[in-house]
Amino acid sequence: MYSKQENQKLKQAFWVSFAEKYPRKWILYDTKIKDFSFKFYVDNTKAQVSLEIEHRNEEKRWAYFDKVLALKNILEDEFIKDLVYQKNHSLENGKTISRIWVEKLGISVSNQKYWDEIFNFFYEKMNALEMFYLEYDEFIKHIE
Repeated sequence: MYSKQENQKLKQAFWVSFAEKYPRKWILYDTKIKDFSFKFYVDNTKAQVSLEIEHRNEEKRWAYFDKVLALKNILEDEFIKDLVYQKNHSLENGKTISRIWVEKLGISVSNQKYWDEIFNFFYEKMNALEMFYLEYDEFIKHIE
C-alpha cells in the first residue's frame, strides 16, 4: 500500500506520462455547453472515459442526454462501442447527473505495468468520443 503522499506522486507521474505519450489538447470542459464535459477516470480497479452532463436543471440535463441518445446508433456504429448510458447517475456526493461512459476493468493506476494499456484505452475512447462530438455538436447544442 502507498501512503497518501506516495499515491499523489504516482498519480501525478501517471498523468504526466500520459500527456507525454499523447501530447494533444483534449476538449474535456471546452464543449461550449454549460455543465457538459468529457472526463478521464482511473483508480486501482478500472479506467473510464465519460461524457457527463451535470446541468442543475433536470429538464435541460435530460434534453442534452436525449440528444446524444438520439444519435446512439451512429455513435456506436461509427465511433465507439460498449457504452453505458445512464440518464440518472448518482455521484458519491449525492448529486444526480446524466452519464455516458465506457470502462476497462482489471487494471490499476498503482501498477506501472498497466499504464500503457490505460493510456491506449484513454486515447482510443476519448478520441472517438471527441470526434463524434465535433461532428454532431451543432445538433446536440440546440435543445428546445
